[in-house]
Amino acid sequence: MANLFDYINWVAVLVATLAYFGLGALWYSVLFGKRWIADLKIDVNDPNLKKGMGMTFGGSLVLMFVQCLALAILAGRIDGISATWMSGAKLGALVGCCFCAATIGVNYLYEKKPLSLFLINAGYAIVGNIIAGIIICCMS
Repeated sequence: MANLFDYINWVAVLVATLAYFGLGALWYSVLFGKRWIADLKIDVNDPNLKKGMGMTFGGSLVLMFVQCLALAILAGRIDGISATWMSGAKLGALVGCCFCAATIGVNYLYEKKPLSLFLINAGYAIVGNIIAGIIICCMS
């Protein structure tokens, strides 16, 4: 019986993690930063806002690594997944939509958060997983 991690390309997982993290920098600043800040009612002039940012960024990087590792495990275990960008995009879209966005959506329904915030955060999860899936499948 093969080990769960036997087929993992760790370099691909790391590259996918860094790409996902880099997407977040663009997504939550240049692309959707103003709307995201408005939806969360963040006071950008609050001096306490920057406290703990190293831990926040480090923690998010670790969690993105976990997501990319899971994508790599799925890519290695699902029959029919090939080392093409299309297979990676499909796998990333499946995980992004059906696991990440669906979970975010359920939480936001109960938390009564605005639709625009859901679209920003779920969109990031979907696009991030698609990019990660492409990297992982193409580097396998």
